[in-house]
Amino acid sequence: MRARIKSALGEVAYGDFLVYLMGPYTSFDVDAMVPDGVDPADVSLPAASADEDDLDEMMATLRRVQGRLREDPGVNAFLAVDPDIPLSEMDAASQSIQFARASNATLFVVPGLGDKLGVGMEVGSVLEDLDGTDRQRVLFAHEETVASAMIRSIGQRWDARVVRYADEDELVDRLRQFVADLMNREVYGDLPRKTAQ
Repeated sequence: MRARIKSALGEVAYGDFLVYLMGPYTSFDVDAMVPDGVDPADVSLPAASADEDDLDEMMATLRRVQGRLREDPGVNAFLAVDPDIPLSEMDAASQSIQFARASNATLFVVPGLGDKLGVGMEVGSVLEDLDGTDRQRVLFAHEETVASAMIRSIGQRWDARVVRYADEDELVDRLRQFVADLMNREVYGDLPRKTAQ
C-alpha cells in the first residue's frame, strides 16, 4: 500500500514519510435525520450541516494544509482521494484503515462545519484497528468550536493525542510539531520506522 500511495503523489523532500490527512468531506442533511412528524426547525443540531460553499471550503482547507505540510517539513501528505482507489476495489472504511496502517502519521482535522458523525466513525474504526505503537502516530485536531463526548473519548479509550486549534495557521503549526516529533522518534529509535507494505 505504501508504494501505491507514493506512486500517486509528487516528489517531496521526505517522500518516504507518509502523512494521511483526513477531515469531513461532506455534511449530512439535517432534514433527513429528523423523524417523521418533527419540525426540523425544532431540532437543535449546531454545526450539523453545511452548504456547498462550506463543503468547498472544507476541501480547500484540507488541500491548503496538505500543501503546506508537503512544503514544510516536506513530508508526503495525502488525502484519501489522492491514491484514486475505486470503491469497487476497496470500500471507504477499509481504505481509511489501510492508509492509516501504511502511514507514518495519521492526522484527523475537524473544523467547525461538517459531518462529525462520519468523522467519528472513521476515527473509531482506524484507532480500533491500530496497535498501541501505531496509535502514537495519530493526532486528532479539532477547531475550538467543536466539542463532543466522542472527542473526549479518543484520548481516554485509545490514548491518541487530541489538540485544539483556533485558525488554520495554528492548525498547521500543531500538525508540523506532531509530524516533526514522529520523524525524530523514528530517526532516534523510539518509534519503529515504517517499511514497505
